[in-house]
Amino acid sequence: MVKALFKTMRPRQWTKNAFLFAALVFDGKLFHLTDFLRTLAGFGLFCLISSAVYIFNDLLDVESDRQHPVKKNRPIASGKLPVPIAIGAGVVLVLFTLTAGYLLAWQFDLTLLVYFAMMLAYSKWLKRILILDVLILAAGFVLRVHAGTTLIVVERFSPWLYVLMTLLALYLGFGKRRAELALLAQAAGEHRQVFDAYTIPLLDQFITIVSGTTIVAYSLYTFFRPGAPESLMLTIPFVVYAIFRYLFLVQVKKIGGEPEEILLTDRPLQLSIMLWGLAVLVVFYLP
Repeated sequence: MVKALFKTMRPRQWTKNAFLFAALVFDGKLFHLTDFLRTLAGFGLFCLISSAVYIFNDLLDVESDRQHPVKKNRPIASGKLPVPIAIGAGVVLVLFTLTAGYLLAWQFDLTLLVYFAMMLAYSKWLKRILILDVLILAAGFVLRVHAGTTLIVVERFSPWLYVLMTLLALYLGFGKRRAELALLAQAAGEHRQVFDAYTIPLLDQFITIVSGTTIVAYSLYTFFRPGAPESLMLTIPFVVYAIFRYLFLVQVKKIGGEPEEILLTDRPLQLSIMLWGLAVLVVFYLP
């Protein structure tokens, strides 16, 4: 049962919460010990609140998950995790996270609360609304970035990062919808109502628009970030490759229903992200 609960908490999804470190890294404070520890604590709490969201999402979707070719194996849908245990675990996670978050910073705690309420609304209602379903997921990434800014004193954080994170999240969200629609084919609408409105050609257009705009937004960030050296522009090719690689995996390899799985398994994508990270560290932190 403990194993089933841990699986329901989706630890693989915790990689998304790395966006909390954006403010720390791009404000040049990665090696400030106090700021790093505060951000690390915030990352841990965001992992817990997101796990609570996944638990309640699975409780709300238990019947539809049982009809899904993959999701039927989730612990709650398969019966491995009893519903009362799942409810209790979700409540405990929320209470603990909000209490600890307040002790860390009340602005951070408010961000946690807004994120939790928004994602519950998404699980219950908003995921059934065309386009808005992906916009809500994108807003979750923006809240992660904002949460990072509440934990440290920000001096050179550019608003362009909010634009960039929104576009990147939209790109991943539409890619996820396309992969799910391709997997479920004609039965897609039976698993999620919004799939009756989406089509693969429409999603391909969305992805094309957002991917190009994401590259432009990142390029503009490297140009206009306060105090950024011109060498930051040298990181643009890594971003371009990562976006194109993900597009290849979604449209040619027919995967992308779980973006975090791609991140954890696709070596070329991992290499491009690693090289981008190293380039950013060199630009910002080497004299």
